[in-house]
Amino acid sequence: MTNVLVRRALRAPLSQVRHVSPVPPASADGLVAAVYDATERDFGLLAPPIALHSPDPRLLAAAWLMLRETLVATGRMARADKEAVATAVSAANRCPYCAEVHGATLHGLLAGGAGSGRPRTGPGGPSARAGAPPLHGEAPVPAGQVPEAVGVAVAFHYLNRVVNVFLGEPPFPSWAPEPARRASRRILGRVLRAQARGHREPGRSLDLLPAAPLPDDLAWAAPVPTVAGAFARAAAAIDGAADGAVPASVRGLVRDRIDKGGGAPQGLGLTWLDEALARLPREDRPAGRLALLTALASYRVDERAVAPLRRAGYGDGELVALVAWGAFTAARRAGAGLAPPTEQTAGPSPAL
Repeated sequence: MTNVLVRRALRAPLSQVRHVSPVPPASADGLVAAVYDATERDFGLLAPPIALHSPDPRLLAAAWLMLRETLVATGRMARADKEAVATAVSAANRCPYCAEVHGATLHGLLAGGAGSGRPRTGPGGPSARAGAPPLHGEAPVPAGQVPEAVGVAVAFHYLNRVVNVFLGEPPFPSWAPEPARRASRRILGRVLRAQARGHREPGRSLDLLPAAPLPDDLAWAAPVPTVAGAFARAAAAIDGAADGAVPASVRGLVRDRIDKGGGAPQGLGLTWLDEALARLPREDRPAGRLALLTALASYRVDERAVAPLRRAGYGDGELVALVAWGAFTAARRAGAGLAPPTEQTAGPSPAL
């Protein structure tokens, strides 16, 4: 049973993805093939949370840039510390898939003596301020590590929401006996540790997307050019993909709700959703429903939120673009709350 579960997790079949159909690796070409190859080389496998973006190659590259240049690339912050942030944020966002995978990686790294052994996620650290409990230690993140730490948190605020919509079930299914699940996590942790401990040169992914200015709300990334470049390019790609998928009325509503609530998850009821949607033109309400749920309660998205958009003519690319925009809008707001204040400079940020 254990070996079956580990093989399932490592192969991570794209058939796990729901609502959209990712590009099969054998059919990939152009930008999709380049990202698939880079993901397998640097992450160790073609993970469904990245591959599910493939109906829009721009979004596939954007998701990989954010993950690669924060969590995967070698930097000032130990990989174990970054995995602790990823695990804590994923738990806070109720994303069992990401929490299980990155929790297993964290366990494997700490068991193998990698990193500091004291991921800085206590009071003042990014995962604590993301609403997750401290994991190890009490020290805040040193100033030189802030772009990486906040970058990991923002990347996972984004990925958690997208994964909750399009994947949901963790790699070790709930029907498996708990002893087999525990043993499988330990084995998976050892396998992922081997991949996580290697050197990954920062910046190698940036050429996948064109340079773009760094938005003001992502200024926390500026001290590390590779992190800044990844988020600047990703922001431009996600905004560009949203042009044909997210009505202007929906953008305004989602931003307003996030600003008023600070991006905090909503309660169990849906009164808040119905009241918000009443402000939209009737034809924009299906898009508004999915965007709001993605941003504020992604674990509640089901077929009932997707089917009306399919009937309205949304293809896989538009559906991924709508979800990506809602997820990234919420993630940007979370990052602005996590980062320490930065001095604003006059004029637009240079393209990165």
